[in-house]
Amino acid sequence: MESQESPERTPQETDVAPHAASDVTPAVEPQPVEAPSFVYALGQIDFRFPNLGLEKEFAQVIGRGGEEAVSDRSALQTAIAQDQNRYLARGLCWVLLIEGLEAYILVPRDPADYRLLIEAVREYPRRDDVDLVIGTIGPIAPPEMCNGLAVRLVFFDQIYSFDRDSLVEMIPTPDTITDADKPAFHTTAAGFFDRVMQMADNAGATDEHRALNYMAVRYPRIYATLAEEQGRNTSLSAIEARRSSVSGVRRIVDVILSFTHRQTDVTTKHFARIDVNDLHPFLMTPLSPYYDVQ
Repeated sequence: MESQESPERTPQETDVAPHAASDVTPAVEPQPVEAPSFVYALGQIDFRFPNLGLEKEFAQVIGRGGEEAVSDRSALQTAIAQDQNRYLARGLCWVLLIEGLEAYILVPRDPADYRLLIEAVREYPRRDDVDLVIGTIGPIAPPEMCNGLAVRLVFFDQIYSFDRDSLVEMIPTPDTITDADKPAFHTTAAGFFDRVMQMADNAGATDEHRALNYMAVRYPRIYATLAEEQGRNTSLSAIEARRSSVSGVRRIVDVILSFTHRQTDVTTKHFARIDVNDLHPFLMTPLSPYYDVQ
């Protein structure tokens, strides 16, 4: 019997090596770049000791100073204000309190801006003290950074420290306000400012809250409108901020103020458009009458 030989295999019939496919580099899908989240927050700056070692170092530095201080906070303020003790300021955990709660841990983008944090320390803190923080939101702080405090970092670019009464005094008084009416105007302005600060969840991180906070501290016309409406026997019945219908590539917010007449119950509205696309918001359209679209 003749033996049967296996037929020769042509190149087309040759098995493909299992590793051949790995020689082809797979296409990489481009990942979207997340836009930075900005903060325009109103609160009070305070500090925390991140560890016991730094707290003891502060005590030694204050003890060596030999200066009498009215309070511990006054002594600490004096210590960190001295150039040779700036390392102490860099070691502290700086926080922004909003409605008494620790909202952010503050980190200067430029080390020279520790000066702004030091200047925000008041010897006698009051409820009316205000710090405006402008910056970019970062990740949640690691546990070792601030003795376990787990809140987001804010890399700040600017801090403005003032008190509410000083802000109100700096607001230009409308021509329609007489000297006798100025106290009432200041009371109305202070009430509006407090209302913005106390709005629920106003941490100055959403576009809407950033627009509101910007108007409260940088747009005096809003206070003149409050005074004018008050003279018409109306009261501020609502404050609303919403994404504007004209928003396109840029993020724009409409801030709407509703005033209700105390006798007729008729409501009139005013609004302004704020561009919040970048780190620093700015006024796009000044206050003007607003009409609901049915």
